[in-house]
Amino acid sequence: MSNNSIELKIENNVAWISLNRPEVFNSFNREMAFLLQETLDNCENDTYVRAIVITGNGKAFCAGQDLKEVTDPELNPGFRKILEEHYNPIIQKIRNIEKPIIGAVNGVAAGAGANIALACDIVVASENASFIQAFSKIGLIPDSAGTFFLPRLIGFQKATALMMLGDKVSAVEALNMGMIYKIFPTGLFDEEVMTLATTLAQMPTKAIGLTKRLLNQSMTNNLEQQLALESDLQIEASSSNDYKEGVTAFVEKRKPEFKGN
Repeated sequence: MSNNSIELKIENNVAWISLNRPEVFNSFNREMAFLLQETLDNCENDTYVRAIVITGNGKAFCAGQDLKEVTDPELNPGFRKILEEHYNPIIQKIRNIEKPIIGAVNGVAAGAGANIALACDIVVASENASFIQAFSKIGLIPDSAGTFFLPRLIGFQKATALMMLGDKVSAVEALNMGMIYKIFPTGLFDEEVMTLATTLAQMPTKAIGLTKRLLNQSMTNNLEQQLALESDLQIEASSSNDYKEGVTAFVEKRKPEFKGN
């Protein structure tokens, strides 16, 4: 599947989703937001897909909202629609799809683009990538769940400063403050990301999905609620075919061949 603003390539159980408006640093317009949602839905429902990568074509990952759209009276859908129909559903889909999603930040990730990346399960960056909470530069507030995830990743004080000041954060700085998982060399970025994604795609997808559900719930559960949910989901995981394969492979001293169910 390919179209003007989103590209999708599927191989080795990995769906590689590329934001494809490089001429505007992959900034979002209404069409691209809806196409990304549709693509994520398709990846969720495709049983062959066991891991998802979101990245950008060209020099940028995503520069956030296309300001041309919001400053053109004929194009502007209004901020309520932009948030409730574009970005909020994208974030919810990223968090609720029970498959591992990698945010592969190949260049600048600004505004909503940065926060979409940070909503992914595992965030990696090329060595020339950067992250910017650019909202304050134009008199806006952080959206796309930035105020939810960033303080939890790097702490309240640091997140507050980055959001208020709009500082540019390099890949190395992002790694050091715990914002991202790893940095890969620019020339090897796609190869390293695919290796990571393929590794995840060969793991027990059912258990990984349940782990993701637990992590989501841990944001609001108290200890007793989380322990109860762990018990319920461990029982569900232990009834999976992948659990049976994992135990059998351990006893037989061989590498397990997980099927994702």
